[in-house]
Amino acid sequence: MLTIYNNFSKTKEEFTPLEAGKVKLYVCGITVYDHCHIGHGRSFVAFDVVTRYLRYRDYDVTYVRNITDIDDKIIARAKENGEAFQTLTERFITAMHEDFALLGMLPVDKEPRATDYMPQMIDMVQRLIDKDFAYVSDNGDVYYKVDAFENYGCLAHKDLESLQAGARVAITEAKHNPLDFVLWKMAKLDEPSWESPWGAGRPGWHLECSAMSNDCLGNHFDIHGGGFDLKFPHHENEIAQSEAANGEKFVNYWVHVGFVQVNREKMSKSLGNFFTIREVTKKYHPEVLRYFMISSHYRSPINYSQESLEIAKGALERFYSTLRDLPEGNDIVDTKYETRFIAAMDDDFNTPVALAVLFDLTHEINRHRQDDSVLAGNYGYVLRRLAGVLGILTLEPEVFLHSTLDITEDLTQTVEALIAQRNQARQDKDWSTADAVRAQLTTLRVELEDTPDGTKWRIK
Repeated sequence: MLTIYNNFSKTKEEFTPLEAGKVKLYVCGITVYDHCHIGHGRSFVAFDVVTRYLRYRDYDVTYVRNITDIDDKIIARAKENGEAFQTLTERFITAMHEDFALLGMLPVDKEPRATDYMPQMIDMVQRLIDKDFAYVSDNGDVYYKVDAFENYGCLAHKDLESLQAGARVAITEAKHNPLDFVLWKMAKLDEPSWESPWGAGRPGWHLECSAMSNDCLGNHFDIHGGGFDLKFPHHENEIAQSEAANGEKFVNYWVHVGFVQVNREKMSKSLGNFFTIREVTKKYHPEVLRYFMISSHYRSPINYSQESLEIAKGALERFYSTLRDLPEGNDIVDTKYETRFIAAMDDDFNTPVALAVLFDLTHEINRHRQDDSVLAGNYGYVLRRLAGVLGILTLEPEVFLHSTLDITEDLTQTVEALIAQRNQARQDKDWSTADAVRAQLTTLRVELEDTPDGTKWRIK
């Protein structure tokens, strides 16, 4: 029985999709004005694992992840660069896809862009105005009227009065209530705009996701996800907009991913303490970064450090070393390891426990490596299959074990030549030369393993 922690109820709930065997999943995507940092990566790796596991459990998943390609930050950055906002967003959409592919994320089923959904957004605003959930302010902006929505605060688990007491937004002449949020912004001079019944303008950020998710998945769907920082006000406002406009429940399960922290402080662009995915993967193999991201439960904060990446690297080296030189093997279904793996993942996608099961499976493989290589190979097949549900162990062992990112083709040729020299010296019983070559390889951080099939190597 799959259970998911639902932030709406603050409890783990048995997962029951709206339509048997099918899952509709929407995740708030990137605002594309800069490179993705590893906080973004952690969130989307988490939902990539969720999608992989649901499909492993034979659900037909429709995964939608939007792109915000019009926003104040995008407009400001484009002006700063002296370029069209479309040029800026296209460049960073391409970069985002490259980064996500590096981390082994599967392509999403639908990737709507905000600028392609203006008619749907305008239609939703008009319906909200018609139902008296929104108003056109004196300055021409259109605002959502939060006190008209009885359940406002249901996701934050706060009532309207306490939210108003804690509101940082001052009441202005344009707003009736400090919590009212903008649905449609009137155009400013030299800013991109679209025509609407209220004049030229552009949508508010909260509106985008409501319109796109409704159009791609329907008015009511199974799972809505995002980073924990989106819970309030973004997801709260999505509920208010969507349920008021459509007159029905919006989402059944709200899933939020914990922050990546640096020195126990949230990583974010606004704080300037972020590391981009491409920056980290210049120093570490992308699979190391992915492993780091799934080594903690998705709801927990995770502290980024070089030490954490080294631990992740060591864990993957242990897995790949176990798979090295195994016979190809055949699948074994319904092993005790797979049963335990399913139990872990059924418990709110508990990847740390699932990884522990995979480590137990490596013990089983190594235990049979000498006395029953066929069984060891079969268990190796199971290890790869289950690890694939987490998006790891997708490479050939030699490829990973030779692949710290400072390995160049020249270095590979140098290492292979030195190993050949050492092997010849050993054959000639020239032990001093063999030891000297091994010492030279050690200075290059090369670790050797002499096996019946020859000398294997990797970078330490």
